[in-house]
Amino acid sequence: MSGGPVALAKLNTETLEGFLSACGSLFERSPWVAARTWRRRPFASLEALHGELVSTMENASAEEKVSLIRSHPDLVGRIAEAAGLSEISAREQAAAGLDSLSAEEVTLFRAYNREYRDTFGFPFVICARENRKEAILRAFPERLGHTREQEIVAALAEIAKIAWLRLRDAVTEA
Repeated sequence: MSGGPVALAKLNTETLEGFLSACGSLFERSPWVAARTWRRRPFASLEALHGELVSTMENASAEEKVSLIRSHPDLVGRIAEAAGLSEISAREQAAAGLDSLSAEEVTLFRAYNREYRDTFGFPFVICARENRKEAILRAFPERLGHTREQEIVAALAEIAKIAWLRLRDAVTEA
């Protein structure tokens, strides 16, 4: 199902393979979320589909949740610099202005990424499409004050936002 967005009505009749083609990349490098959700078709709306996807994520084991968070790249990290981001992650980071940082900003992002990863054991996740670089830089110190449990919840909430925006790009109501 490559090309453009797929209609929800068609998605509701797809095989697992077709469903994964449309929805497998909604959760960064974690097609298992869509695979587990496929069985709950049909979905009445994009909101209902998103709700089921998020429910799958929330009902995953603690290890799976942390693995999902770890599947996200650092913002302005080495993967981004080496052009190793997924195409969709690269577009999302660019939308936040993370592809045009000053040398000082790059240094600041690297320092925050390192401190955050050292503190929590996973990368900082924020919905880049809903934020600009300035807001992201302000969010780092605030979230560094959280407990690991609070940050798991915060990261999963951000992942849900990312998945919603990706879903709206991949699937139409019509």
